[in-house]
Amino acid sequence: MTSEDPERALILAYAPPEGRAALAALLALDDAMAQLLRTTSEPALGQIRLAWWRERLAELDRGLPPAEPVLQGLTAVLERGVRGEALVPIVDGWEVLIEAEELDEAALARFGEARGGRLFAAAGQALGAAAGDPLAEAGKGWALADLARHLSDAPAAERALRLAREALPAARRRWSGRGRALGAMAHLARLDLDVPLDQPRPVGAPRRVGRLLWHRMTGL
Repeated sequence: MTSEDPERALILAYAPPEGRAALAALLALDDAMAQLLRTTSEPALGQIRLAWWRERLAELDRGLPPAEPVLQGLTAVLERGVRGEALVPIVDGWEVLIEAEELDEAALARFGEARGGRLFAAAGQALGAAAGDPLAEAGKGWALADLARHLSDAPAAERALRLAREALPAARRRWSGRGRALGAMAHLARLDLDVPLDQPRPVGAPRRVGRLLWHRMTGL
């Protein structure tokens, strides 16, 4: 799911108006991390660039004005009571893809929990999601389902899919009204699991849009 993805606009429309900018900013941060890894061929350079992001995120709590557009957008997240330090684990999750010698189940689990679980936790706080919303498991499954479609290592992609399938049943629980944007993300990830990795996601297909509309009305 990218900023040009029409399904993202639908997901943001499900967010409470006062938290919409925060969710968009968190997704932009995730996009920036993905772009960083796509454009970095040297692991050492990638770790340096990720370290820069960790430092800048932590500095947000000290009121230092960010000069980078993605960091500027995160002001909307801070205004919803989320600390910049709480976003650092998202960067740590992406770093797993650089530092792990092999993307085994343990490494993939760390990636999913940090990238997706912590992003959903921060978004849930910003949106005012209920305590019963399955943020950690749904976020982990969302992150792993997305990763699987971008891995060239077929065995690692299959492992990511298997872990996503184990986590995403949590999305079937009833979500609170304020958590339904994140529930929609998890439901789309669950639908993605049925699409072969060598085929494109049917973005905007009637079945997918219909599933999101049902979720918006019922929370299921």
